[in-house]
Amino acid sequence: MTGLVPQVAGAADVDDLVALIESAYRGDASRAGWTTEADLLDGQRTDADMVAEMMALPGSVVLLLRDEAGAALATVNLRDLAGGTVYFGSFAVSPRGQGRGVGSALMDAAEAFARDRFAAERMRMTVIDQRAELIAFYERRGYVRTGEREPFPYGDVRFGEPRTDDLEFVVLVKEFDPQAV
Repeated sequence: MTGLVPQVAGAADVDDLVALIESAYRGDASRAGWTTEADLLDGQRTDADMVAEMMALPGSVVLLLRDEAGAALATVNLRDLAGGTVYFGSFAVSPRGQGRGVGSALMDAAEAFARDRFAAERMRMTVIDQRAELIAFYERRGYVRTGEREPFPYGDVRFGEPRTDDLEFVVLVKEFDPQAV
């Protein structure tokens, strides 16, 4: 990665965030990258109202990484769940930034931000169980499966239209080394 630094996103960034998240996960454009969910879900991944709601949640911060030209390149939502746990979600890297270290660099920055801002001791995330390659990426980054599962929000088209009836989320957690600063 080129040393770009993520910034805290604001209301003016909502449309760019929606376009970025959609490009990473849904539709034909997402097939250019490896994070696509297009084989599992049709429809949208998010919309402007959902992004605005996410940004407005107490303890929620959206980080946005833009490239040298100012285009949205990667994003992640961090939400303080209390007790030293921060939720890591809505992680998206533009297909044009995938495979270049952008995602890993943003994860590093997000984890540091969570430790500094929220005194995080651990990160928690959910991933669709069928996303084996994505889960393997997170496991290489130190996240482990907890054994917990959460239901997919079937019937809520705001999260997409499932192509199968067996989707569910697995929970992954990364514990931070208390000696690391």
